[in-house]
Amino acid sequence: MIESPEFWVAVAFVILVAGAGRTIWRRVAGALDGRAEAIKGELEEAQRLREEAQHLLAEFQRKQRQAVEEAEGIVAHAEEEAERLRQRAARNLEAAVARREQQAKDRIAQAEAQALADVRAVAVDAAIGAARRLIADSLDAKRGGALIDDAIKELPDKLH
Repeated sequence: MIESPEFWVAVAFVILVAGAGRTIWRRVAGALDGRAEAIKGELEEAQRLREEAQHLLAEFQRKQRQAVEEAEGIVAHAEEEAERLRQRAARNLEAAVARREQQAKDRIAQAEAQALADVRAVAVDAAIGAARRLIADSLDAKRGGALIDDAIKELPDKLH
């Protein structure tokens, strides 16, 4: 057994593994500990990033709520303004209709007055023509001359 080369290879292997094993195991353990620390650091960084993302999400949600509230306020103000403008437009329309109606009534009254004046003018012309014919038919030359002379005599009294 001691004389066999396999025995000595096995002993050398055990010594090698025992001597080098501690060093290898320390190195493996150190590498694993380093890897564990790196993973722990990455996990802490991920946790910090997660918390930061949650904080940013909460901030954006708050800003979104504020924007929605502001938009609702703007819409409410716009609706109030639109209602006020609609009411003003309705009042202006009513006033314009009333003015137009009054203008139409004034034009009608003016047209009636003009028509009445035209009828009177025609009636006066007809009456003058009828009176002229009647006077011309009923007056002779002698009596017409006497009326003209009397009118000429009265003229200076009527001019003063």
